[in-house]
Amino acid sequence: MDFEYSPKVKDLQKRLNAFMDQNIYPNERAFHDEIEANRAKGNAWVPTKIMEDMKEKARAAGLWNLFLPESKYGAGLTNLEYAPLCEIMGRSSHFAPEAFNCDAPNTGNMEVLVRYGSPAQQEEWLVPLLEGKIRSGFAMTEPGVASSDATNIEARIDRKGDEYIINGRKWWTSGAPDPRCKILIFMGKTDPENASRHNQQSMVLVPMDTPGVTMMRALTVFGYDHAPHGHGEIDFKDVRVPASNILLGEGRGFEIAQGRLGPGRIHHCMRLIGVAERALEAMCKRALKRVAFHKPVADQGVTRERIANARMLIDQARLLTLNAAWKMDTAGNKVARQEIAMIKVVAPNMACQVIDWAMQVHGAMGVCDDVFLADAYANSRTLRFADGPDEVHRNAIAKQELGRYLGK
Repeated sequence: MDFEYSPKVKDLQKRLNAFMDQNIYPNERAFHDEIEANRAKGNAWVPTKIMEDMKEKARAAGLWNLFLPESKYGAGLTNLEYAPLCEIMGRSSHFAPEAFNCDAPNTGNMEVLVRYGSPAQQEEWLVPLLEGKIRSGFAMTEPGVASSDATNIEARIDRKGDEYIINGRKWWTSGAPDPRCKILIFMGKTDPENASRHNQQSMVLVPMDTPGVTMMRALTVFGYDHAPHGHGEIDFKDVRVPASNILLGEGRGFEIAQGRLGPGRIHHCMRLIGVAERALEAMCKRALKRVAFHKPVADQGVTRERIANARMLIDQARLLTLNAAWKMDTAGNKVARQEIAMIKVVAPNMACQVIDWAMQVHGAMGVCDDVFLADAYANSRTLRFADGPDEVHRNAIAKQELGRYLGK
């Protein structure tokens, strides 16, 4: 396997880095300040002007929808080609990905519509998502059950004539509180009595303005509400949608979820590597400037050990992630499931550790909003749950490993 980046990727890396230097990093504080100004006026859930301006610049620069592989809609990059670009965007995790229309959950939802959506569904929902005119949410996790085992899902999708009637409570539906969120991909049970627990579920498109869809609250992550994006708890009470809103067909929910989550996990992991790289850079710069006990913190043995360990952890995670991306491209998501599971454990844990060390070098500054580290840590820590918790992935890795020796 050859992980040398192609000339095309190197050119995109150069252009992305230039865009980040010229537009993203200098405006991170302004983005935050605009949200807080809206909050002071009584509503933080307002799209920011600075983000919309940034999107226009990214589109004009040809840095738009880079995430879609093998599609007439995207840049035609493989997972391996997109991975280093996603890493660059991840350095500013709450600002940059959306600016390039490459943020979760919209990337995963667009991939679902590309792969599994009907022509009519693509025309109505995919096209405006690709154009950045609307936003979307993925309604899978439920507060009443352990959603790490998605077969526990209790929400119902019942066929009645030419409609489906939907009932259930969802939460951690990322992006749902955003007023631009117009469509949800909803997972629920159409056939709860099916003998196969993995064929009971389906996915259906639910417009946010459908009667019976009620936003209960926006959830916080370590105190951050991530406005105007956010994570919503939503109640669905006798919600009626046309039967044509079903994705792929009844009983295909798990199949769609696996197709959606594979690339999404690669994206999460590369963004985590990007933010860990930025944390290491901040750690080194702070250690060289800060003096304690009559010498720079960089001269303290414990600091050097942590810097060295951070470098090794980041590079290990990157190589493992690139290997998973390569295997997805060459053998398919199903064959690469163990590699995908491994990176989903490794990358968030690595990022949490590197950011923690960076905060320690910064001292008290590291846990306040004067620097990006506290927000980055909160985001990284949640990704030990999102798209499957560590424990589930470790169990899957162990089962596959043990399977090599059964009967021997």
